[in-house]
Amino acid sequence: MDNDVNIRMEQKRVNDVIQEINIKEKKLNSKAGGLKESIIGLRKNFWEDVTVNLEELDDVIETQASIKQQAELLSERERSHGEIDKQLKTLERLKDSPYFGRVDFKDETDEEFEQLYIGIASLMDQNEENFLIYDWRAPISSLYYDFSPGPAHFHTVQDTIHGEISLKRQYIIRQGKIKGMFDTGVTIGDALLQAALGHNASTSMKSIVATIQKEQNKIIRNERSNMLIVQGVAGSGKTSAVLQRIAYLLYRFRGNLTSDNLLLFSPNPLFSSYISNVLPELGETNIKQTTFIDFLREGIEKNISVESPFEQMEFTLTCKNPTVFETRKQNIRLKSSLYFKDLVDKYVSTLQTQGIQFRNITFRDAILISKEQISDYFYELEENVSLPNRMEIVSKWLLKELRLIQNREKDKDWVMEQVELLDKESYLQAYYENQRIDEDDFGLEEDILRNEVVKKQFANVRSQVRKFAFVNVLETYFKLFTDWNVSPLPENWDAIRTFTKENLLNRFLTWEDATAYRYFRGKLLGDQKSRSVRHLFIDEAQDYTAFQYAFIKEIFPYTRMTLLGDINQAIYTYGSSLNPLIPEFVGENHERIVLTKSYRSTKEIVNFTKRFAPGGELIEPFDRHGEPPEIITLEEESSLVDVLTETIHNLQDKKHETIAIICKTFHESNEIFKLLKSKVAVKQINEETYSFEKGILVLPVYLAKGIEFDAVIVPNASNNHYHQESDRTLFYTACTRAMHSLTIVTTHTPCKFLQEATS
Repeated sequence: MDNDVNIRMEQKRVNDVIQEINIKEKKLNSKAGGLKESIIGLRKNFWEDVTVNLEELDDVIETQASIKQQAELLSERERSHGEIDKQLKTLERLKDSPYFGRVDFKDETDEEFEQLYIGIASLMDQNEENFLIYDWRAPISSLYYDFSPGPAHFHTVQDTIHGEISLKRQYIIRQGKIKGMFDTGVTIGDALLQAALGHNASTSMKSIVATIQKEQNKIIRNERSNMLIVQGVAGSGKTSAVLQRIAYLLYRFRGNLTSDNLLLFSPNPLFSSYISNVLPELGETNIKQTTFIDFLREGIEKNISVESPFEQMEFTLTCKNPTVFETRKQNIRLKSSLYFKDLVDKYVSTLQTQGIQFRNITFRDAILISKEQISDYFYELEENVSLPNRMEIVSKWLLKELRLIQNREKDKDWVMEQVELLDKESYLQAYYENQRIDEDDFGLEEDILRNEVVKKQFANVRSQVRKFAFVNVLETYFKLFTDWNVSPLPENWDAIRTFTKENLLNRFLTWEDATAYRYFRGKLLGDQKSRSVRHLFIDEAQDYTAFQYAFIKEIFPYTRMTLLGDINQAIYTYGSSLNPLIPEFVGENHERIVLTKSYRSTKEIVNFTKRFAPGGELIEPFDRHGEPPEIITLEEESSLVDVLTETIHNLQDKKHETIAIICKTFHESNEIFKLLKSKVAVKQINEETYSFEKGILVLPVYLAKGIEFDAVIVPNASNNHYHQESDRTLFYTACTRAMHSLTIVTTHTPCKFLQEATS
């Protein structure tokens, strides 16, 4: 059939589908309007429609039932209105681009091929009998992603359907008009991918449902593995695939799984902002995202400061004192390891019989219950009772003792002094309480007021006891490095002990100590095992240490996990390099998927960067061409500002909207920012940056992880800057952020990685 005729027929179908969408929108808007009026009416007349009578017990029960019934009715109407609003937003998205793919499929029992159109959401005809569009997550839609024309099959919940594909077609539809249409024999045609990848970088990650590749589809639809590990080279779409995986799981297990049951550990707040639009774009609610450091801080006392992983990296990259650097390096290696976890466990086992440090319980500068009394009571309890359970028993005992002390304290002079400072409302309440109990007992009112004062004054003490504040966790952890005889002694133990003691005395935890301390605290006081999180997703998984993985497994023992990362971008060299994904952590029921094709950068950039890729992995470029990377060698370092300014202007002339100057450290990015801020409109990114904006950005490489830019400038690739082998991952990560243009500035002697790329 003539291609023009084909396009006219396909455009007619698009028009017909949009007409159906308009009809559905009209009906839903009408229904929404009625519900809105009903909700407003219910809210306005809520108390008029409720029978309120509080004189008798039966009347009170009837009143409560009436309020509950009215509240449930209002809640049900609001839920319905919310669901309609969600459907309307989906229809609005479909109206712009109803679908992106078509598969003509005939199963073994059929005589004719059925045309299946694939889009971001399902749409049925007016009679709700036939699918006009299939949701990309529906089982039948996997035909589009997994097969070329010829024999094909898809899995349903109960069965596997076999058949044949006669046609696979892809569309680019914008504002209801077909802009491009391709018949293809591969999973996703190059033309569609070229169109998707050739655009400028966005300030937020976009959905990739129209261009999902076969290997990415395996990640998205994996249901059987308790642990799914994705090793993907830079730009392979692993993060995008995992976000589509989240949308797929919410669709596949709707009714049993909600966004509250899923959690994502992202590398930094900027990245969290960058990916925040993907799920709403697919009609799903965003899941909870947090960084691992924020997750740790939730379980660490507020008056203890915690170093961030970025501060740790900045220290290791900028420290000039060889002795201090060596001690810190060994401290990181030890406390990132499973060996140190075993040391902590052994130390905790000794605390069953002695050693836990307690605090006095004080009130008005007086000791009510001494730490010695608490210790004696704790260690008189049965040894076979776990430490957290014993803490619970001690807490209950202390609360009981406090009630007795509170009763004795009530009659003291200071209480009456406080009573006299109470407001009129407190006196009125005491008067009415006195009248209710015994109007002839004139001393009762004062007794009520005294009780009220003491209760309020003791409230904070009781609250602290419930939080186990009577346990000095930091001091107990401190004893691990002072009084406990470690055997066998770790390498350089004396220097590590001295370094750790100084930090703990200042109530400061290094990044490598943060997980160990949080783990120790949980062993002492109890750490809530998470049963609500059924799927955990960890991005940049290669940057987590063995100890961190062991801790995660401890907190999420019943949770399925998806880990995605790239060993070529393991930038936390001294910690994560020990054992990024240890066998003890991944367990038996795990699956590894390797993504080797890079889609982000042009073929020229990928071929350039793969020459110094740290792991020597096979990296395949996608066939999208552009300019080769530009290397600028400075005659004089003083000319750097002029070179950077000229390069930025040239890139802007080429319509690059997002230009990143990616530095090795924050210190370097700060210097570059100061040099450029009077020349161009540059924005500085730090670890507190929560939103990603277009423009000229300067940032350290560790904050650029997972993000892509139109153009990247590496401002100093000289040998005196990237000189250690451990810098390879940093340099590789910086260069692979570029989509269309990569410029590298160096002095007379370029770093060895640059030499490898150009030799």
